[in-house]
Amino acid sequence: MTFLHDKFPIVKPSISTLTERGQVSVPASIRKGMRMHRGQRLRWEKISETECRLLAEPAPPAGPLAVLGYGPKLRGGKSRRTADWIRELREGDKR
Repeated sequence: MTFLHDKFPIVKPSISTLTERGQVSVPASIRKGMRMHRGQRLRWEKISETECRLLAEPAPPAGPLAVLGYGPKLRGGKSRRTADWIRELREGDKR
């Protein structure tokens, strides 16, 4: 029986160490090659007693709350009070 992973070229394996808390780091070469990012969900599938498959889940579509925090980036400089923003907008209408 031939598996799909048998058809891929052989690459040098990367090794991670399991910590006492059951955590493991994904090697940088794999993270970069698969374009993984912080917070990405990973799914583990047990194949046998000594083998498992790790799948990177696609990111869910961004919801309306995803835009929170963009204000400071867009306005640049230091923050202003809401009253100052409203005053500036109203003065713009008078011109």
